[in-house]
Amino acid sequence: MSGTKIKQKVVDPVADFLRAETAGGFALLAGALAALIWVNLVDAGGYESVWTTELRIGVGAAAIDEDLRHWINDGLMVFFFFLISLEIKRELVVGDLREPRAAALPVIAALGGVIVPVAIFFGLAGGGDAADGWGITMATDAAFALGVLAILGDRVGIGVKLFLVTIAIVDDVMAIFVIALVYAGDLSTGWLLAAAGGLVLVLVLRRLGVSAVTAYVPVGIAIWIATYESGVHATIAGVALGLLTPARPIGGRNVLEELEHRIHPISSYFVLPLFALANAGVELGGSALSESEGSRVALAVAIALVAGKLMGIAGSTLFALRLRLGTLPDGVDLRGVLGAAALGGIGFTVSLFIAPLAYSDQTLVEGAKVGILAGSVISAALGVAILAPGGRHPTKRE
Repeated sequence: MSGTKIKQKVVDPVADFLRAETAGGFALLAGALAALIWVNLVDAGGYESVWTTELRIGVGAAAIDEDLRHWINDGLMVFFFFLISLEIKRELVVGDLREPRAAALPVIAALGGVIVPVAIFFGLAGGGDAADGWGITMATDAAFALGVLAILGDRVGIGVKLFLVTIAIVDDVMAIFVIALVYAGDLSTGWLLAAAGGLVLVLVLRRLGVSAVTAYVPVGIAIWIATYESGVHATIAGVALGLLTPARPIGGRNVLEELEHRIHPISSYFVLPLFALANAGVELGGSALSESEGSRVALAVAIALVAGKLMGIAGSTLFALRLRLGTLPDGVDLRGVLGAAALGGIGFTVSLFIAPLAYSDQTLVEGAKVGILAGSVISAALGVAILAPGGRHPTKRE
């Protein structure tokens, strides 16, 4: 195989992922802005009326009743979490995370970027129900962050982007575990066994050499239903199916890359903007901030995202470098580390996703959303302020 072909095979999936995530970040931002305008300038009551409209899907006892917002959060977001797990699988098997030394630094950085924000959140939120939202501060929104980096053009090298995306992937792994283990409802053993049986069936089909994606669709739907009924959040079905997808070519077909190529546009240009439209609508001057608990949660989330991510990611990265526990990607200097750490505070998608799972009190949910929006915007501005003065990077062409 020629050097050009080898380079294409290694670089193209990463480049495609970065391009799709960047464009998706702009679509996500458009959905969030539309939601804020709808609620604050057009019709707040109409906004809630639309997304709380009940929709029944199925027949008889097999039917599921949910409002539109929950169909998006429990159903369509499966595509997003499936895509995340595909990227996790690829990174673990053939990507940067397969090499312990290359993986060490982003893993340590991500751990610092989780532990410090959670500690700050607990310190500011206090006890009681408000403390239940600690998981909100964990994740980094790669799409939104890459969208912000796109504004800077070639002032940011590809090394910073890869460093940030790798941290976001590790963050997502931890956030997924928290969603599955901490924010699950009452568990049903029977339905859990049914979901596990569906996953075993997927492995059997793989063993039999079945490669047609259409053969797995009904099994995947059955697994989603069983997971939904089990009490574990339904999107975990997408995570499990993604992790079972082979990362290496089978019979000459790279199934994982094919699925990423097909699903990325659906997730980036349809699911995530619709999710933002349905979930980011919050009255900026509403009752959430007038209630002491709501304002305390908003402040705790915002400070944890902005200060916690910056200190946690940058501090743990510099500490790991000092102990020679890992190496930075090519072209990443101190400015790049600080800029990536600041942009790590853009929690947005997964943070908005966790908020209603963490809180049953709508005042706390709304307060958390205000904190997420404020923290993400400030983190984006801070990241741009740190990275903008840097010179041009020739690695843009790579």
